[in-house]
Amino acid sequence: MKTEHDVTSTVPQAVLTRSGEAETCADPSAVMAFLADSPQTAGAFTSYRSTFARGAAGAPAHFHTRAWEIFFVLGGSLQVLLGEEVTTLDQGDFLAVPPHTPHAFRAAPGAEADVLFVFTPGMDRFDYLRLLGQVTRGEADPRRLAETSERFDNHYVDSPVWRATLERSQ
Repeated sequence: MKTEHDVTSTVPQAVLTRSGEAETCADPSAVMAFLADSPQTAGAFTSYRSTFARGAAGAPAHFHTRAWEIFFVLGGSLQVLLGEEVTTLDQGDFLAVPPHTPHAFRAAPGAEADVLFVFTPGMDRFDYLRLLGQVTRGEADPRRLAETSERFDNHYVDSPVWRATLERSQ
C-alpha cells in the first residue's frame, strides 16, 4: 500500500549540470552549452546557454506554438526582434516571449552576447540545436530544419522589420 510519502517515482529529480560537464555545440559564431532538456525536467523546461561572437547571427525570425522562450542576458548585448519591434537587451535584462510571437535575435552590432535560454514547457530542443549546429557548419542541408518545424515547435517566418535591421547593420 502506497502512502503519501511514497511519491519519489513521480516527483521530478533535481537537475545539476556542472559547467565543465555540459555538452557543447559550436559553430563559427557561437557556442551552446546544453544544461537541461525536457526528459530531465519531466517536461517542465529546456535550458541552454549560448555565447555569441561579436555581431554574430543568432536565430532568424520564427515563433513557437506551444512554448514560451525566455532570454536572460548574462553578458554583452543581444539585439532582438519582438513582434514588429527591434530592441537591444543588455547584461541583466530578461525577456519572456509568449507562443505565437515572431522573434529573432543576434549579438548586437559590435557586441558579444552571453545568454541563458529557457523554453517552457520543455521539449526535446537539444536534437534541434545539434541539427542547427550541423547546418551552420555546412554538415547538413538547411531544408532539414523546415522538415522538423512541427517536431521542435520552431516555425520560421519572414519579417521585413528584421530583414531591414540586418541590412542596415551591414
